[in-house]
Amino acid sequence: MKDISGLMRQAQAMQARLQEAQGRMAETTVEGSAGGGAVRLTLKGSGELVAVQIDDEAITPGEGELLADLILAAHADAKRKLDEMNTALMKEAAGPMAGMMGGMPGMPKLF
Repeated sequence: MKDISGLMRQAQAMQARLQEAQGRMAETTVEGSAGGGAVRLTLKGSGELVAVQIDDEAITPGEGELLADLILAAHADAKRKLDEMNTALMKEAAGPMAGMMGGMPGMPKLF
């Protein structure tokens, strides 16, 4: 029985750390860029787009498709960074139980 109660305490501690990590992630912002920084955008930890900056030289008549591609590339860059941060925070929060989570029946894969 001691093993079960110890496992339960570890699970409760991990749950508290995961909630804390989710709170930290919600407060996080990341910037993605493309075109050598000509297009930059900012995402919140939730994935919400909160800012777009476009340098004047990126706005050229007839180059709308290129600008659209740069915006998509900047978003992909920011999203990748956000995903990496989220994965790192969740692994840190899960601690020693990180490896167990994906292999347990009924437990979601967290990262």
